[in-house]
Amino acid sequence: MSGRNAGIAGNPVLIGAATVLVVLVAVFLAYNANQGLPFVPTYSLKAEVPSAAALVRGNEVRIGGSRVGTIDSIAAKRRADGSSVAVLSLKLERDAAPLAKDSTLLIRTKSALGLKYVELTRGGSGETYTDGDTIPLTASTPAPVEFDEFVNMFDDDTREAMATNLGGFGEAFAGRGVAINQAIAAFRPLLRDIVPVAQNLSDPDTGLKRFVSALGRAAAEVAPAAETQAELFVNLDRTMAALREVARPYIQDSITRGRPALDESIRSFPVQRPFLRNSEGLFRELRPGVRALRTSAPVLAEALEVGTPTLRRSVALNRRLEPLLRELQMFAEDPLVPRGVDGLTDVVRTLRPTLDYLAPAQTVCNYVTLWFRNVSSLLSEGDRNGTWQRFIIVATPQGENNEGGPASAPANGPNVENHLHTNPYPNTASPGQPRECEAANEPYARGRTVIGNTPGAQQLATERTR
Repeated sequence: MSGRNAGIAGNPVLIGAATVLVVLVAVFLAYNANQGLPFVPTYSLKAEVPSAAALVRGNEVRIGGSRVGTIDSIAAKRRADGSSVAVLSLKLERDAAPLAKDSTLLIRTKSALGLKYVELTRGGSGETYTDGDTIPLTASTPAPVEFDEFVNMFDDDTREAMATNLGGFGEAFAGRGVAINQAIAAFRPLLRDIVPVAQNLSDPDTGLKRFVSALGRAAAEVAPAAETQAELFVNLDRTMAALREVARPYIQDSITRGRPALDESIRSFPVQRPFLRNSEGLFRELRPGVRALRTSAPVLAEALEVGTPTLRRSVALNRRLEPLLRELQMFAEDPLVPRGVDGLTDVVRTLRPTLDYLAPAQTVCNYVTLWFRNVSSLLSEGDRNGTWQRFIIVATPQGENNEGGPASAPANGPNVENHLHTNPYPNTASPGQPRECEAANEPYARGRTVIGNTPGAQQLATERTR
């Protein structure tokens, strides 16, 4: 039979060529499998990430653990502030589109050998990325932690401390099985009672979420002082080591006996609160006086130095005054004394208008003192003609109605000397009078008759005496 009708199956060359072609296509498809199958439509996006360390072209992109695409390329981008970020070109399957704009992106470790992949977490926003859009850097949170960074956390000191802790805990629990069983049995009422506590904590009105957030902010505030706090704990360890020597019985007894003291404080503090409030008000009112003591303290110190000997001598004085004070007490207890005091009060009340009128004659014009001074020197002082107290005939002025004989009117001239000058009630600054000391201060009006107060205001003082 002729081989002309055998076809392709009978031609070894064609069969070999077809086999080679199939193998080449399979190799090509296997080589490009990481970049996606050819002629298959894709959903392309770009994503900005802080770092593309250990990422290579062809790494997987996953959503919910399922592979949805690969990284097509990696490029660097310089930002306006001078920093640099990595830009990933993502080639995703069409089934992954569309991706919401509040979706997040995280670079995660796939194996301990450093292989990584990009994990997308879908958001719920109504706005979505179109083909070719860029996922911003803000969506790349949180910052990835490298496996070597995690491993480096366990340095030599940390491993030594962990070994010490394990040894300490092991020794602490060794031989205490019965105590642990008793503790577990005691946990049962604790777990029963913790249910209402947990309900209260889970209640939104409790604000536990705000409390934890506030604790987080507080921890962030004290984070810069971490080294200082560490030094504090080191110093506290030294302090506790020093207190270990007096822990028993001194500190133990103080703690044991401290409870009755605290109970007594709870009972007594409410009673003391008014006293403390009054003390606070007293000290507030004393502040001006204490402030004044800054300047008066030296004077007060000198007064105390002088007064201390005086107080010592006052003891003897008080003994000498004791009989007098007894007599005064007997006088005060005498029934006739109140009657005498009442009578004296009536006399003083009656004399008060007179005293009010006469008092300025001494307190303002000094007339009483001057009178006694002049009386004392009347017979002891004088001039060559004798003392001031003398008897001599003084001729009266000549003229009509002069003082030498009967007159029908006050002396009024005609010559200059024949004029009467008299002021029987001079002003002494008494109530109802002008403020002047007229007696002994009147000017002499030559050639004029003046009867009564002198015209004009006189000075408000007479000759002063000491």
